Order: sequence, then structure tokens, then C-alpha cells
Amino acid sequence: MSMIRDLRAAVRPSRRRDDTPYRYETSAPACANSAIVDCGVYREGRRASEHVTPAQAMASVRADGGFAWIGLHEPTEAEFAGIAQEFGLHPLAVEDAVHAHQRPKLERYDDTLFTVFKTVHYVEHAELTATSEVVETGEVMCFTGRDFIVTVRHGGQGSLRALRHRLQDDPELLAKGPSAVLHAIADQVVDGYMAVAGAVQDDIDEVEIDVFSSGTNGKGTGAKGSSAKGGDAGRIYQLKREVLEFKRAVSPLLRPMQLLSERPMRLVDGDIQKYFRDVADHLARVNEQVLSFDDLLNSILQANLAQAAVAQNEDMRKITAWAAIFAVPTMIAGIYGMNFTYMPELHWKFGYPAMMLVTVAICFGIHRGFKRNGWL
Repeated sequence: MSMIRDLRAAVRPSRRRDDTPYRYETSAPACANSAIVDCGVYREGRRASEHVTPAQAMASVRADGGFAWIGLHEPTEAEFAGIAQEFGLHPLAVEDAVHAHQRPKLERYDDTLFTVFKTVHYVEHAELTATSEVVETGEVMCFTGRDFIVTVRHGGQGSLRALRHRLQDDPELLAKGPSAVLHAIADQVVDGYMAVAGAVQDDIDEVEIDVFSSGTNGKGTGAKGSSAKGGDAGRIYQLKREVLEFKRAVSPLLRPMQLLSERPMRLVDGDIQKYFRDVADHLARVNEQVLSFDDLLNSILQANLAQAAVAQNEDMRKITAWAAIFAVPTMIAGIYGMNFTYMPELHWKFGYPAMMLVTVAICFGIHRGFKRNGWL
């Protein structure tokens, strides 16, 4: 953390194209270049400057009002040091933002709100398997002050570029200040949760249909059916793991959204706080849906295991029935293989065919009895 406190950012941005980060030269070594996706100053809901450094943005804000919005993507400790110094960000929050892998939360450090959101992306797949990745998570962290908002994004998805353009097309909302940007980010993240929840629901429905249809179409019995059920169990377990990862993104965010929507905060505009209530309501619904996914997958897994047990019992009954049938000729052959001199029908001309006929008749009777009782 001494590096974060000691490094000073200096001054000159290079040209930017599309989403290519700025390369931000500092007085630190060359490896300490800060990657900035975008940096702008906003006054009365409109962008007032293009291609400025964070230091220039803050100087402009302090001189003429408005607020600065700086967006970064996966900065290192050295890369983030200059911005942390410029905006007076708390070292603990900076450490969390740099190293990522944080749970969703809302913390206040002096005059700055530090918010962590988990972004969730649905991974498209042609067929759900026991190794399929269903959800991919990232992080968006926001430092919200009176006249600035710094967003730090981790992961390959969850870009804020489209959100920035959408907000710039709504000057009335953007004029509310940094809290309007914070609300828009929260709203986009929760909307992403809702989209992913719908896609995961389709995967669960597919697994449910496969599990319960296999028990009624004859595929649930025999060795082939047993192997199919083993594959179903693998898919269900993998889906449960992915739902658990989804749950870890959604559930911890409930408390921060509740605080932002209900507790008055100096850094959150009163009108914007009303919008947070809508986000909190959507989040609560998604959380209930994710919890129901977990319960439903537990039920499907139990049903799958029960069907597998039934299939194994059916296999054992078939094996037992056929063993009983084959025990008859084995017993008769064993008796007549004792080679005693005096045995019934031993020297009779029709002894062999008569004994074969008796053997077949007994086996047929046993087979018919097992068939009638559903063992075969």
C-alpha cells in the first residue's frame, strides 16, 4: 500500500480508438502506465470535455463545477496509484478494487461510497454437459464522490461503454450527478441478472424434461438407461454449481441495494434514491428465482437418483429371474452327471428327450410366472 500512497500520476493521455484504453504516462517507471477506458467531465447533464486526464478532469470540475467520470479496466496497483492519489480514495477500497474477487457490498469511506457489483454473463452452449460453463462472472467497482465517479471493471464482459452513451442521451437524468451513474450501473447489472435467470431457467427445464421423460420412454432401464442417468446426474450437479456461482453474485447485493433505496445519503440525490427502490425490487425477484432454481435442482437430482435406484432394482430382478430359470437345467444336469449305476430312466430309450422336455417345460413355467409378476 505504500506504493499506492507514494506514486503520483502526471499528465499526458495518448490518442484513443474504440475501446482501446488510454496510456497514461506518469512519473513512475514505464510499467506503471495507467489504462483508462474513458475519462470525461459532465456539466448540466452534458459532456463538457473529451480526451482529458483525471488530473485535468478534476481541475476542470473544481474550477467550473460538474462531475468527472473515469472508467478503468483491470488496473494494477501501480496503474491505479495516481488516480487513487488524485481523488483521495481510501487505501483499503483501492486494494479491493485492484485485487478484485470481492463479494457485492457497499462501504463508506469519508466522503466516498465504495460499491462492488458482480456482473453475470450467460455462456451460450449447444448442449448442456457435465462440464459446461453456464455463467461467467466479472466485477464492477464504483467510487462515488460529490463531484466524481470512478468505475473499475474486471472481467471480459460487463462493458459500460453503451451505458455511458445511453446516459449522455438523457441529460436530465445525468444532471443529477454521480449518483445517477451509480444507479444506471446498478440497474444494468440487475437487468443482466434477469436475462441470465431466464436462460438458466431454460437449461433447468431441459434437464427436467430429460430426467423425467427417460423414466417413461423405456430408456431408464437396463445398462444403457443407467449410463444415461449417470450423465443426467453430472449435468444436474454442474448446473447446481453454476447456479451457486450465480447466487453468490445476487444474494449479497440485496443489503447494499436496500441501503441505497431506503437510507438517506448525502452522496445520493433524493430523486435518484427512488429509482434505487425499483432496482432493489427487481433484485429481490431475481434472488427468489435463483433460490427456487437451487431447490428445483435438488428435487430433480433426488428424482434422478431415485430413478437410477429403481432401474438398478429392475436389473437385479431380471438377473435373479434368469438365474432361477437357468438353475433348472443346471440342477438336472448335475444330478445326471453323478454317474450312479442305478438311476431312473438311465437306460430308457426315450429318457433323454423326455428329460429335455421336462426341463423346457419347467423353465417355461418359471419364465411365465416371472413375466406375469413384472420381473421380466
